[in-house]
Amino acid sequence: MSGSSETGVIVRHAGTVLAGQMAIVAFSVADTLIAGHYSQASLAALSIGSSIYISIYVALNGMMQALLPVWAQLRGAEQFTALGRSVRQALYLCTAAIALGVIALLFPDPWLEWTQVPEILRDEVRRYLHVLAWALAPSLLFRMYSTLNQSLGMPRLVTWLQIAALGVKIPLSMALTFGVLGLPAQGAVGCAVATLIVNCLMLSMGLYLLRTQAVYRVYELWRPMERLDFGTLAKFLRQGVPAGLSIMVEITSFTLMALFIARMGVAASAGHQIAATAAGVLYMIPLALGIASSSRVGFWLGANQPDQVRRATANGLVLSAATAVVCCAALWLGKEVLTKAFTRDADVALIAIGLLGWVALYHFFDAIQTVCAFLLRCFRITLGPLLIYSIMLWGVGLGGGYLWAYEGMTSWPALRQASSFWITSCAALGVVMFLFMGLIYQAAKKNRTTLPQLGT
Repeated sequence: MSGSSETGVIVRHAGTVLAGQMAIVAFSVADTLIAGHYSQASLAALSIGSSIYISIYVALNGMMQALLPVWAQLRGAEQFTALGRSVRQALYLCTAAIALGVIALLFPDPWLEWTQVPEILRDEVRRYLHVLAWALAPSLLFRMYSTLNQSLGMPRLVTWLQIAALGVKIPLSMALTFGVLGLPAQGAVGCAVATLIVNCLMLSMGLYLLRTQAVYRVYELWRPMERLDFGTLAKFLRQGVPAGLSIMVEITSFTLMALFIARMGVAASAGHQIAATAAGVLYMIPLALGIASSSRVGFWLGANQPDQVRRATANGLVLSAATAVVCCAALWLGKEVLTKAFTRDADVALIAIGLLGWVALYHFFDAIQTVCAFLLRCFRITLGPLLIYSIMLWGVGLGGGYLWAYEGMTSWPALRQASSFWITSCAALGVVMFLFMGLIYQAAKKNRTTLPQLGT
């Protein structure tokens, strides 16, 4: 396959994934808009609650997402029934992940105490998280279905389901938040209830498609469940745990900002939520490119085609850099218009506009390192990225931002502004990007392209 053809495959795959991911992000954007127009306090509670939920969810989802190159390799090697067996074994891992997540969401007080969330917001945050605890199981199971489709190079079915779900989510969130047709107004909790209902609908449709679509039959997914294979589980864990922890560190370094910024007051928290929403939307582009690129790299690894592996790797990185430049410029030029769409509060708008300038730089580094992280998992390089993330994103980004905001650093006094977290996070992500690119260069130099099959 030529370089241009490989690029086209990645772009089409990424575009399909992006459409679905943007629909999911629209869930969050819609909730932010709805909660923001309901009350400033509900927007702040949504910001804090969603940050806690995402911090837990992404770590568990990352373990499942790490199986994408595993299943892509099995497909590339044409080991179809082995792929089906691998999916069934992964259900054990998914069940354990669900149990851990539900417990964490039902008992969120340690998070609230540690980050000193204002007492006035805690009750609504708790109720919000208790609802999302029950939404976690259908969400993780649907994500597993999504990962399978992405590994097979056919994300279209997932995308259609996600887009259709958006049409249900928005009116349902509005009805439950404001209270219509006799329903009581529930504020931010109404958004969580709508998420629970929509997640259950998407999972039901995903199971129906798995059962009825001919494209899945070759994998024999519906064979009876085998007993837990501890050897296969160990392989999953060696691949999934470092990847899941890496994603947890990456996302919590981002989401925990909201909890620490909450100490600065409701206006700062609401302004940060607007900036974080913009960053989250932009993140979907490199996420889609990372998924598409790793699917292609994993496939060619399984097919033992070194030249195609290198071509797919290079194309993924070039595409990530090009799209990042365009997105950064668009955000910088449109930051004032974007802020006006989210809030009518002058204080919140002033804070958000200042933060969005830093979000533009943050996204450039984030886009390239995200695709790098996906590609490194294809080569089973997971421990190095975890160490780099922990030191740079938690230590320099989040820790440095906290020190600068509340205690001051050397000759710099305490800033007491949300921008301190974004500035230090930009610096940390820049270092991460260069280190990850170095790891990919080393992997390519060693020509690590013939890997043993996982999950067999």
